[in-house]
Amino acid sequence: MSAMFRTLVVGLGRAGAALHLPVLDRLRAGTDAVDGLLADAPIVAVDPAPPPSFHRPGTLLLPSLERARAELDPETTVVHVCTPPEDRAAVLGHLARLGFVHLLVEKPLAVDVAQLARIEELCGRFGLRLVVVAQWLVSSLTRRLERCVTGGEYGELRTIHFTQSKPRFTRSAVTNGHPTAFDVEIPHALGVALRLAGPAQLTGAGWSDLVAGDLVRPRLGTATLRLTHHRGASTCLVSDLTAPVRERSIVCEFTDAHVIGHYPVSQDDGFAQLTVTDRRGAVREVFPDDALTAFVLDAYQRFADQGPFDSDLAVNAEVVRLVDAAKRYCAQHEGRPTTTADPVRHAG
Repeated sequence: MSAMFRTLVVGLGRAGAALHLPVLDRLRAGTDAVDGLLADAPIVAVDPAPPPSFHRPGTLLLPSLERARAELDPETTVVHVCTPPEDRAAVLGHLARLGFVHLLVEKPLAVDVAQLARIEELCGRFGLRLVVVAQWLVSSLTRRLERCVTGGEYGELRTIHFTQSKPRFTRSAVTNGHPTAFDVEIPHALGVALRLAGPAQLTGAGWSDLVAGDLVRPRLGTATLRLTHHRGASTCLVSDLTAPVRERSIVCEFTDAHVIGHYPVSQDDGFAQLTVTDRRGAVREVFPDDALTAFVLDAYQRFADQGPFDSDLAVNAEVVRLVDAAKRYCAQHEGRPTTTADPVRHAG
């Protein structure tokens, strides 16, 4: 099979129109790294109700997947699935039945374990080559944190604390694609925590509503998830979608050092920061970290190389299982204080 891929973007919400399409533009205008991967042909986009102002030179907007299938060869097309996660299995099934197999899917892969099971069945039945968008796993900051863990210089990793804050009132008011705050930012941080500290068990969780005047969106305000890792470390992930400011930070406590990382908070400024404090003092680094562009390029290369894909699906399936367990924990404890972490085993 030729490695020259056409691109189909399904869904022109924020992920499709404001993230994926600009990344594809940067790759097409970039270096020789994309030679042999991206065909010199228009990007195809499908959204039955595109934004009224949507217009991009070099992008062919079509009203249905069937029309896109008539335009594209599925064997040489990468599909960016940027639709809301609640209908993820239905969209993937539709694409699979049309013959598309190279799928780059926005996070989360699924909103619960039942949907995950349907997606795993589709992958097996149709031979889908599926990559979930998890750019934090290839982030320059995450790679530096991994070296802190594996290098041994700072001792053992004891705790991880993620803070993910941003105001999301407007999008939560007008969209229904994400059922809870656990489905918005938490999957990115959870993947990093599992990468740094290994497999884990849920020990507690909490959520709250998003409230602004007369606007009330149940379970879309905050999400907290606590883990105990099998190797001994513990993790706390906190996402606040009602915060007045944006923050994506990680604090790692080692036996001999205190490490603080800041991921880029938007596509407007693609720089990360890392501060390491140990007995010798504090050292701060600031460096470029365009993780999404790097991730998309890596995904296209994997499609060209025909793999690997199994490990990617396994990691993201574990993220889905832990988030599903957190939602069930919250549902079981609604109306009770969520500060006490009762041990709960994750599904699967």
